[in-house]
Amino acid sequence: QVQLVESGGGLVQPGGSLRLSCAASGLAFSRYAMSWYRQAPGILRELVATITSGGTTNYADSVKGRFTISRDNAKNTVYLQMNSLEPEDTAVYYCKCSTSPFSDYWGQGTQVTVSS
Repeated sequence: QVQLVESGGGLVQPGGSLRLSCAASGLAFSRYAMSWYRQAPGILRELVATITSGGTTNYADSVKGRFTISRDNAKNTVYLQMNSLEPEDTAVYYCKCSTSPFSDYWGQGTQVTVSS
């Protein structure tokens, strides 16, 4: 079955950087767009970034210029490089893959905390 496993979260000071990874299995990874979402306490889950199968990227306005999404199809892994982190970036970060309009797969999430 499809599995997505995120890693790389942690505690970082404002202005710092983290790189999140999401390792996928059980699907033809290179065929599908991959996305990162995040959810802070009391706030709806929001889309952070998407990368298509062809490598086209899109970002939420709040992270443009600071975050970079990328993928390595040989490793079935999608990454989120996060620079210039702000306290407002504190959230649980999830990766998602949609293999059809009716099939969404989510990872378990990884906590990112930005605090001094």
